[in-house]
Amino acid sequence: MDLASPPVVVVMGVQGSGKSTLGSLLAARFGIPFVDGDDLHPQRNRALMAAGTPLSDDDRLPWLSAVGQRLADGREAGVVVACSALKRTYRDLLRDHAPDVAFVHPYGPKELVAARISWREHEYMPPSLLDSQYAALEHLDAGELGTTLDIGSPPPELVSSAAAFINESRLRAYQQD
Repeated sequence: MDLASPPVVVVMGVQGSGKSTLGSLLAARFGIPFVDGDDLHPQRNRALMAAGTPLSDDDRLPWLSAVGQRLADGREAGVVVACSALKRTYRDLLRDHAPDVAFVHPYGPKELVAARISWREHEYMPPSLLDSQYAALEHLDAGELGTTLDIGSPPPELVSSAAAFINESRLRAYQQD
């Protein structure tokens, strides 16, 4: 790993956990592009979610492939992508595109996230899908390059914690090479 290379990061988690906010701030911190994975959903997925229908694994595959391609395309310049990446298999698919991707998981209790969702409008992601997202969520495990952050912390603190984790991870990988 070259420490001069910018990071490739996925900010993952359920809707309303602050993925887009944290992702855009983290990208600004590193001076690299931010991509909101919601913008990569095919129209069919948007229609399903807007109708309150949770996406199946098959529904998610084309979207995850598009997210993975964005990660692969961003490996030279660096990129931060907000993407739910709820299951380990989804994250594995993203790692197939960008093996060095780091995951940042802003996480908090469902009640806090539900309150946040009630304050916002989303084009196609109704609050009724929150339960299915928590049911599908598989937390990062020890074999994955990632960190979980408490969404109760203010955004600047989350950005600092995420940036510190990413920088420390890149340094460790560089020292092992």
